[in-house]
Amino acid sequence: MAGATATPSVPKPSVSRRLNINVGVLGHIDSGKTALARALSTIGSTAAFDRAPQSRARGITLDLGFSCLCTELPPHLGPEPGELQLTLVDCPGHASLIRTIIGGAQIIDLMMLVIDVTKGMQTQSAECLVIGQIACQKMIVVLNKIDLLPESKRQTAVEKMTKKMQKTLENTKFHGCPIIATAAKPGGPEAPETATPIGVSELIEVLKSEAYLPTRDPSGSFLMAVDHCFSIKGQGTVMTGTILSGCVSIGDNVEIPALKVTKKVKSMQMFHTPVTYAMQGDRVGICVTQFDPKLLERGLICTPESLQTIHAAIISLKKIPYFRGALQTKAKFHITVGHETVMGRVMFFSPAPNDFNKETMESDFDFGKEYLYQEEYLSKESKSSEENKENGQTRERQLPKQQWALLEFEKPVTCPKLCLVIGSKLDTDIHANTCRLAFHGVLLEGMEDKNYAETYLPKLKVYKLKHKEGQVERLCDAYSLIGRSLFKKETNIQIFVGLKVKLSTGEEGEIEGGFGQSGKFKIRIPDGVRPETKALLTAISKKKPKAGKGDTAKEDESSKVDSVQPVHITLLFKRYIFDEQKKMIQS
Repeated sequence: MAGATATPSVPKPSVSRRLNINVGVLGHIDSGKTALARALSTIGSTAAFDRAPQSRARGITLDLGFSCLCTELPPHLGPEPGELQLTLVDCPGHASLIRTIIGGAQIIDLMMLVIDVTKGMQTQSAECLVIGQIACQKMIVVLNKIDLLPESKRQTAVEKMTKKMQKTLENTKFHGCPIIATAAKPGGPEAPETATPIGVSELIEVLKSEAYLPTRDPSGSFLMAVDHCFSIKGQGTVMTGTILSGCVSIGDNVEIPALKVTKKVKSMQMFHTPVTYAMQGDRVGICVTQFDPKLLERGLICTPESLQTIHAAIISLKKIPYFRGALQTKAKFHITVGHETVMGRVMFFSPAPNDFNKETMESDFDFGKEYLYQEEYLSKESKSSEENKENGQTRERQLPKQQWALLEFEKPVTCPKLCLVIGSKLDTDIHANTCRLAFHGVLLEGMEDKNYAETYLPKLKVYKLKHKEGQVERLCDAYSLIGRSLFKKETNIQIFVGLKVKLSTGEEGEIEGGFGQSGKFKIRIPDGVRPETKALLTAISKKKPKAGKGDTAKEDESSKVDSVQPVHITLLFKRYIFDEQKKMIQS
């Protein structure tokens, strides 16, 4: 296998079967996640239990911590004996570290939402629940720190919080999920290590019963999310992480895109056990030829040349319902793509109005179709819906089945196609009781060319619908009119010549050219002006009669002229926003 890329044939499984499931431990800061992971674990990895000096100094988890719990394989996962390895991913709970949580959520199969039983749902617990709904299939709620409740009232308080959590989860994909009460470390952080945890053995049984066979596929390009990197003198540099796709064997070449280097795999371990092969879903340490570990704190490694480094992207997306406020085009968001978070500007667009109800391929983008530019992501709460309510219109606004966004990154990101994308407002006050996660989606198209605005965007047929209104000033003859108020005085009317317009009286015509210097223009009506329109224009062009004292007949005539509605001119066209010529097109 020496020198081969990281897509080898799958070796025969060993006699003793081992199934690995990644369990995310998420929740608000100080809910006891790290203590729970410690109480559950039998083996800690190099990145477990707040080993980083900054974590210990601050007393909070700053990065993803990994440890594992090994137990016998439950019967529902297969009749033959084997081992169930639950890899525990301890995610930081501090608000400012949500980028790390998002990165962690993408590598988990089952989620434990840890709640401080004395406090209930808090801001970060809610954000973790949102991330779980996007990235995870199953969840267990752990009501931790029950030792802080007086023993006489403990049972009642736990039942009350359980009901509260059931209510919170009833409209989510996790409704009806197991809720377990524990005290991972009775007596708190200062208590002796000998303190016996409460409810942890029951939690292990629930974890075993909730464990399932996740989809694992060794084929395709190797891709691994690295979350920890260190060197071993005389051996090389070790990158630990979770394999997101494909598989890897000793002797394979792997690329580190962030460093633009390719390295050979010298040896591998899974929780201190040497292995020769690992596949999608496995937590593994890969030792390669020496490089400075400080250059790669976290990131991706892959089959050589299998990832793209992109400056912009097209994604399909959905708004996160808990995010307050509109998602505006041209707004900046923190965009998490794979395991990187960068600032990016968004532009929203939807199908053309006639295609709002058509089903589209969620994992594909069609450059052959036309798309409608949107000032904001369309939802029930968006601006025009509010305007309809104010105007007394109760008809529900039609929303498209799918919407997209163009993301333009402030610095390039390296990622696979079809990866998860999350848009957040991480600069929101971390003490504000509000969800900072705004939208989530799938990356459909990446733009690797730095000059994508010239080379790539002109292929994207996103248009704006333009609507201009003016009035007929007077009739020239049976086939032509003079119009006004459609253009500004300084507008070059010549570029509008030949465009079709429609009168409020029904006639269709086209703009022939400018008339004078004040923005007026001439319209030709090929089928002629209708007699009733002529009569209306004649009535409007008559000067108002001056009413003398007591001259009621003239006053009546004047009010009749006032009540005559002007003849409106409507000009409709569309303009493709990435068309350099700025051509105006009418269908």
